[in-house]
Amino acid sequence: MLYTRCATLAASLLACLSALATSCASAQDSFPSKPIRIVVPYAAGGSTDQLARAIQQPMEKFLKQPVIVENKVGAGGAIGTESVVRSAPDGYTLVFGNSGPNAILPLLRKTPYDPVKDLRPISIVAVTPLILAVTANNPAKNLKDFLALAKQSGSSWNFGSVGNGSLSHLTGEYFNSMAGLNLLHIPFNGGAPLMIALAGGQLQAAFITGLDGMAMAQAGKVRYLAVTSPSRTKIFPKLPAIAEQVPGFRSIAWFGVLAPKGVPDKIAEKLHEAVVYAVGRPEVEKMFAARQVEAHSSSPQELEQTIHDEMKQWGAVAKHSNIHLD
Repeated sequence: MLYTRCATLAASLLACLSALATSCASAQDSFPSKPIRIVVPYAAGGSTDQLARAIQQPMEKFLKQPVIVENKVGAGGAIGTESVVRSAPDGYTLVFGNSGPNAILPLLRKTPYDPVKDLRPISIVAVTPLILAVTANNPAKNLKDFLALAKQSGSSWNFGSVGNGSLSHLTGEYFNSMAGLNLLHIPFNGGAPLMIALAGGQLQAAFITGLDGMAMAQAGKVRYLAVTSPSRTKIFPKLPAIAEQVPGFRSIAWFGVLAPKGVPDKIAEKLHEAVVYAVGRPEVEKMFAARQVEAHSSSPQELEQTIHDEMKQWGAVAKHSNIHLD
């Protein structure tokens, strides 16, 4: 009798497990069956937000479901990123991330998530170097001049950034270390006030994005000297790379899509296909180029490796320059 009951219970359990597996497989095969939400952890209208909205419609076309971009602002991108980490790992909630909350911020202060353990990379969407820019009346006409003048005895030159612990801040400190300079860091609260200060002559230099600097550069109020990529780029083909004068120098801003850890493989693959399709659309490439970023899709492994490499690089810079956020 006991044997019969055990056998019946085992059979029932096996049937339940089989039904559950069939149900999960069916859900993955039918993905997506409802709208997908992409969380941008920054304010609407900013560079990250603009790039996320550029891939919105192409992803909708590929997935045949609405794609909703939602802004969740705060804590340098940590609030929006955490909301995605805590969401169900079903592929319906994604984050449009970048170097800040996904590589740098966790190095500088405690965050309620681990970008490596808690997020699954889907694809890079865009990359761009930062630009070493100077005010229009700066005597340095090129990178070689800048390095020579900044090294002069008694030099009190400074550089600005979009905020303490930002990529532009770390890039400036990395530049100091690699080039043997002692530029004083002046933080600002975002790209707009930084550009106003640079154009007004309150700063000698700044590491900026092309999107932040475009208007001032076109108006002749600031001058670009070099890019932070390892070599010249097709976005700024006439600008030398800092690495041409400072061998080994490298700083790249990236933007990409990530999902909560635990998203099933089939769903992650479908999302990857959708992002690659969107990034490859001519209209998206054109829109990105107009904002001086390069459309660039990747494998999940490439994005994962990028995050690992950045955490190693910027962790060393933060330690060397004693950068931390309270």
